[in-house]
Amino acid sequence: MLIWILYDIEKDRQRTRVAKMCKQAGLYRVQFSCFLGTLNKNELDTLNLQIGELIDEEKDKVYIFPMSKNELQQCKLLGQAFDKNLVTDEIRAFFL
Repeated sequence: MLIWILYDIEKDRQRTRVAKMCKQAGLYRVQFSCFLGTLNKNELDTLNLQIGELIDEEKDKVYIFPMSKNELQQCKLLGQAFDKNLVTDEIRAFFL
């Protein structure tokens, strides 16, 4: 399933570790605090637990959105939706 992960994490160290976890899980960075990619249910559960153990639940915000390919292709991208320095052709292919 396609997964979006967006976060607002207060401390640099935890924010960096969450980004590394997302990359290691195979997600692609589309903005500094926004990742997109495909995970199976087990991979998603594992990443969810890892992030949950790392963040400060009183201060940090993490959004995990599962999405079907059809729903993703209905997304509207406005303005500079992606950071051009971060997005690869693989990410652009999700929206074709």
